[in-house]
Amino acid sequence: MRPITLPDVPYSATAVRPEWSDLPPAVRDAITSRLGSPVSAARSAGGGFTRAFAAVLETEAGTSAFVKAAPLSDPASQWYAREAAITAALPAEVTAARPCWTMSEAGWFVLCLEAVDGRLPALPWSATDLDAALRSWSAAATALAYPSPPLLAVGLPALPDILRSEMSWWSLIAKRREPMPEPARETVAPHHLADLARLERALPGLAAGDGMLHGDLRLDNVLIDTDGRAWLCDWTWPCLGAPWFDTVTLLVSAYASGRDTDAVLRAWGAPEEGVDGALAALSGYWLVSAGSGPSSASPHSRQHQRFSGQQALAWLAERRGWEDPGKRRWWR
Repeated sequence: MRPITLPDVPYSATAVRPEWSDLPPAVRDAITSRLGSPVSAARSAGGGFTRAFAAVLETEAGTSAFVKAAPLSDPASQWYAREAAITAALPAEVTAARPCWTMSEAGWFVLCLEAVDGRLPALPWSATDLDAALRSWSAAATALAYPSPPLLAVGLPALPDILRSEMSWWSLIAKRREPMPEPARETVAPHHLADLARLERALPGLAAGDGMLHGDLRLDNVLIDTDGRAWLCDWTWPCLGAPWFDTVTLLVSAYASGRDTDAVLRAWGAPEEGVDGALAALSGYWLVSAGSGPSSASPHSRQHQRFSGQQALAWLAERRGWEDPGKRRWWR
């Protein structure tokens, strides 16, 4: 088993959010009215990388709801509206919270979702939690193999288009249109830049598909409930493509946890070149982002990107047998 690598900050403590008391009084009053009972407790979501309000609200009547809110001037309000439309149209086989209601009040957009009594998976991933997450994603991917008209009506971009427009950083670096990001300089990237760019260029054709992907399937978008079932959260960025791409994204943190991630992907029938291309594209995207300076969304977002990018690149180097310049050995 390879050494376990953990991020600098637990994923349950990455968010910087307003508290319930920080919301404008008119917004609090409107939410309370919709909930039908005064709020007795508010538990802010610790995970995530936005500064928008997100909390489980408990009422004096004994009910609870997960409420997200953002000013209409904040892009997060549009993300929440999109999430509401998508989760309302998900098939029953997808284990995800459904929306209860939405509203606009005092220049804010509010989304109320079913509250899930759960926790984020801890790192390193346990076999039980990882199996639960993969089961839920497998069931969702099967149910979303042919998205319904309401889901398609929301507008689902094609994954190959996203890869070409937003995740082709190694190709740009190889053409000297972008600098090598600082977090990548002490990795295999400078020594295998041509290979990374080639894998990246071949990926769109391998990742094409008609199924709906989650689009942001990572550890902090999974909740494990009290029965051990995994819920898939934050359905804001779905797209159309091959489902194994989301599986690769989820498994980057499992690789860091020492898990046999390649065995998992073989069970998904993922093409070897496709997996390598996904790891190349993901590592470039994350490492370039990590090197772009402080983020206003969360003080920990760059740490997440650096950790994820370096782990994706290490996994790829291991798969390809590339030399690790930091350890002066060959990956096996």
